[in-house]
Amino acid sequence: MEFAFTEEQGLLRESATGFLSENSDSKKIREAMESSLVYDKKVWQKMSEEMGWLALLIPEKYDGLGLTWIELTALLEKMGYFLLCSPFHSTICLGATCLLEFGNEDQKTSFLPKIANGSLQITLACLEPNGDWTPNGITCTYKKIDNEFIVSGIKKYVPYGHSADKIIVIAREEGSNGTEGVSLFLVDSEEKNLEIKKLNTMDQTRPQSLINLNKIRISDDCVLGELGGGWNALEKLRLYGALGVSAEQVGGAQRCLDMTCDFVLEREQFGRKIGSFQSIKHRLADMMVLVESARSASYYASCMTGTNSQELEEAVSIAKSYCSEAFFKCAGDAIQLHGGVGFTWEYDTHLFFKRAKSSEIYFGDPSFHKNKISNILGL
Repeated sequence: MEFAFTEEQGLLRESATGFLSENSDSKKIREAMESSLVYDKKVWQKMSEEMGWLALLIPEKYDGLGLTWIELTALLEKMGYFLLCSPFHSTICLGATCLLEFGNEDQKTSFLPKIANGSLQITLACLEPNGDWTPNGITCTYKKIDNEFIVSGIKKYVPYGHSADKIIVIAREEGSNGTEGVSLFLVDSEEKNLEIKKLNTMDQTRPQSLINLNKIRISDDCVLGELGGGWNALEKLRLYGALGVSAEQVGGAQRCLDMTCDFVLEREQFGRKIGSFQSIKHRLADMMVLVESARSASYYASCMTGTNSQELEEAVSIAKSYCSEAFFKCAGDAIQLHGGVGFTWEYDTHLFFKRAKSSEIYFGDPSFHKNKISNILGL
């Protein structure tokens, strides 16, 4: 396997760096954090109209570019590096991917072109207040009456749930247990008896919401995939979610390394730049090893998206567990090596530390994914 970027992929990375350095600098990040949407609508439209990013993974027949997860991973890494505040991950890695994998032709034709042009945002409502990723954690229920479904339950930690136009809701048939009876529904955020509340969370760069579905009624054309056979679909969808987060974590870890290198080459103690001290050099070298190893794991997993499910599952779990630990370690070391200023609002290190901690548990923490790896090994 030749592990190098093509010329086109290199150009994508360069253009992303230029665009994000202008539209997601420290000032723009803080402005987005303080806004009600927690992203800039103008930047979102530029991402679609000028950069074509929202169409990247969507096939040409649905007005997309028809590129692969390799290009998407390269882009997500840059977004993580610049800590972009936007519903890109939820809309593309979760929403568009779900429609591509499990939507019928009418659903694809109706929604994918709108995602590509930036007029439709989608998110995934998977977790519930219990925080359980297993089938037993799904307590949101549905029952079918004629040509309608009545869905009831509470979803929590829904990324960009407050601004999404459509929400993929995971629910189980009343009376079902385990993996049986689980289904995916594409629900309009304006549905009657659906309440959305933005949560106060540690990471202000990626808002999460609480969604209360109080016996909402939806039509049977809102079902994604096979009715009652949604657990396998959800498992695959969560792999893509974890893969996207891993790429962002690599970018975040790289930014922590770069910020710290810049700082230690300027900060002086005892008449010397602190970067000249051997202990500092070794800490930064350790950070670099973590970053490069995490990057390899992330891109290898993206290369596996076209393979069988077990190979993909193994690669994604390796990437998510390693990238989570690498990002959190690099973010923590960045704060320590910055000294007291690392905790101040003026410096960006605390923003990356918060993102590192929140993304660590997003789509499964390292312990969760290491357990999956041990199961694959037959242990």
